[in-house]
Amino acid sequence: MRIGAHERIGTHARSAPDARLDPDARLDPDDLGVYLVADAATAGERPLEDIVAAAVAGGVRTIQLRCKDLPAKEFLRHAIACAEITAGRAHLLLNDRVDVYLAAVAAGASVQGVHVGQKDLPAHSVRQLIGPDAVLGLSASTEEDRTRLLRLPAGTVDYVGTGAVRATPTKKDHPTPIGWDGFGRFAAAVRAAGGPPCVAIGGVGHGDAADARAAGAAGFAVVRAICTAEDPAAAARQLRDEWEAAA
Repeated sequence: MRIGAHERIGTHARSAPDARLDPDARLDPDDLGVYLVADAATAGERPLEDIVAAAVAGGVRTIQLRCKDLPAKEFLRHAIACAEITAGRAHLLLNDRVDVYLAAVAAGASVQGVHVGQKDLPAHSVRQLIGPDAVLGLSASTEEDRTRLLRLPAGTVDYVGTGAVRATPTKKDHPTPIGWDGFGRFAAAVRAAGGPPCVAIGGVGHGDAADARAAGAAGFAVVRAICTAEDPAAAARQLRDEWEAAA
């Protein structure tokens, strides 16, 4: 399953990031730099589609839709609508719901994969369901999580979301915060074992790019920094500038 090549994004305006995504690549780690978790609960009355369009306009290259409190039918509707916006411009991943991902693919939507946690379906089972070409992200932060991750066959997981770096109100069941030191130790151990890149998540946002880079992060995942910003596109551009400046 590859990223669609069409340009149409419905009624949402956008400005182009530097380049279109490589249609032959499953996931370029460079696309993880600024990673948006577009969370329906955090968005409130603001349409998810508007947030996603703004993030793409601001240069975000990986977006995860998180709709934990919505019925599957509503999640699917958002996934299909957002896929029109992101097609060829950003990786669109769905949180937890492999069934919604498969339904979106069956409907012809340009969705690239799923992100699952430790309490969801096992990563190896998810890979079997979504196939070899889809993107699979996995939340992992403890030594036990890392052990299970590194026992998986190479290529099962494309990236790891590691945290929470700090406590965050956007995910009530987040793991115990590990700070940048804990993140750095986890990422270094995964990297040393030849594992996938790690993305920092949990209470991170503006001003964190340098610490994330220093800790060995392939990127940092934000929620409120874009979803609740007065100007989400400008917030996304600023985050991207901060990430690139910290290189």
